[in-house]
Amino acid sequence: MHNPRSFPASPAMPDTPQIAPRDKAEILAQALPYIRKFHGKTMVIKYGGNAMTDPELQADFAEDIVLLKLVGMNPVVVHGGGPQIEQALNRLGKKGEFIQGMRVTDAETMEVVEWVLAGEVQQDIVGLINQAGGKAVGLTGRDGGMIRARKLKMVDAKDPTKEHDVGQVGDIVTIDPSVVKALQDDQFIPVISPIGFGDSNESYNINADVVASKLATVLKAEKLVLLTNTPGVLDKTGQLLTDLSAREIDALFEDGTISGGMLPKISGALDAAKSGVNSVHIIDGRVPHAMLLEILTEQAFGTMIRSK
Repeated sequence: MHNPRSFPASPAMPDTPQIAPRDKAEILAQALPYIRKFHGKTMVIKYGGNAMTDPELQADFAEDIVLLKLVGMNPVVVHGGGPQIEQALNRLGKKGEFIQGMRVTDAETMEVVEWVLAGEVQQDIVGLINQAGGKAVGLTGRDGGMIRARKLKMVDAKDPTKEHDVGQVGDIVTIDPSVVKALQDDQFIPVISPIGFGDSNESYNINADVVASKLATVLKAEKLVLLTNTPGVLDKTGQLLTDLSAREIDALFEDGTISGGMLPKISGALDAAKSGVNSVHIIDGRVPHAMLLEILTEQAFGTMIRSK
């Protein structure tokens, strides 16, 4: 398949007429074993990066989600919203601060996080999926008591005796997936904002990669797919590492190859792989229809994490 846009065929795509009917049939036939294999299975997809801000990639993502649902899979979307939160904070004259890849979240920032994620961003995604022919429903961790959280204790990466206060950033205590399962059974596509609640009804901002990884584990998902702005996990020379084991990942943490915003992504992915999620993929969300190509074809568009 030379052109990633050639799968699936869509009338909206200018290059569609260039695909010969025989080639179209071949492409569809190649997808059949994967459709059969994953029918009825849950796929948790973390949606973020360019795929979330570029209008064409947004439309591609929505089409991919709807197609997965129509062929009998159960996609569950967990979204981030870092750039959108940053823009909203800038409009208020507030500068975002990060410690070890986590956003420091005071009470005012938490308010902004809630209205940006659970309002603007979530509803945009719901609208895009519905426009593409799906039936999406927006949720936060409060809905159905889904994500119970507590304040995250962040230990310094270099000095384990030191702890950072990152404000209303949450650590997941439990996830109750019953509301997600109820929606799936009714043919809806859940779209989840990574906001949890604590014992005193306080809100917590939780890293979306962590939420996606934990949710994939409790739902016993077939796959966890993390869309990123990189080709996947890169080594120090910039080469893509397509297949990683737990031991190799530990070594990459040790030598600093994996750092910053990649830390929670990889840690969560590894936890999910060790906890029964069959495969975890960190893929390039800048490639049109990368998710569909990853799930329904032989082509690899990123890094696969294995537990052993």
